[in-house]
Amino acid sequence: MSGPSVADIRRVAQPAGHLERRNGEHWAGVLYMRRLSIYVTWLFTKTSVTPNQLTWVMTVAGVLAGVVLALPGLWAAVAAALLVQVYLLLDCSDGELARWTGKTSLVGVYLDRVGAYFCEAAVLAGLGWRASAVLPDWYTVLGFAAALGAILIKAETDLVEVARAKGGLAAATEAAAVQFRSGLLGLGRRVLSATKFHRIVQPIELSLLALAAAVVDLLLGDLTASRVLIVACFVAACLQVVLHLVSIIASKRLA
Repeated sequence: MSGPSVADIRRVAQPAGHLERRNGEHWAGVLYMRRLSIYVTWLFTKTSVTPNQLTWVMTVAGVLAGVVLALPGLWAAVAAALLVQVYLLLDCSDGELARWTGKTSLVGVYLDRVGAYFCEAAVLAGLGWRASAVLPDWYTVLGFAAALGAILIKAETDLVEVARAKGGLAAATEAAAVQFRSGLLGLGRRVLSATKFHRIVQPIELSLLALAAAVVDLLLGDLTASRVLIVACFVAACLQVVLHLVSIIASKRLA
């Protein structure tokens, strides 16, 4: 008997509405990676690989992206960007495989979040290291500071569920994230969200920006573009730590 088709797996692994989640799906996943990942997931269904094993490999790819980005030269930036794409691919496939096999677990959810923390921090730290002429210097410090900021932003989000659980409440709905006690704050959040400035510290966007900066650095013969980028990441991370915290407290996620 032949195994399941790609269409069979897609119906279970990518159920209706899954790609339309407001806060659960990256634009790159919707745009192209989910179209590719389902075929990779189909291949993994023919093996003994588990979803959690994929998540571990995903995490390693994300951390390696940061390590490689720290190396000099254009090809290091190219390799880092490709590793981040591998990270995204496996981030899609591990969940798809879990839904298809029924092997969803809290451990899997936890490992997925840990992988996201590690990848985001690694790429930012790697960019700071890359921008440094003498190691370590202030660009190294800015890279690690931006990495800490990225971790704090994710922690602020995850701590909402910790607070709700301790209060005996169910998980917050996606609608609660955009419902504010003040109409002015709600308007401010929508304006800031429209700028998409927060994406600069996310590994997919950052890896592509770092690649573009590496091209400019090659043309200029120095590290100016990479240095401007890491400074921008540091500023964006600092702003987001504060604004994201205000947004959570002002929203109905803790109500």
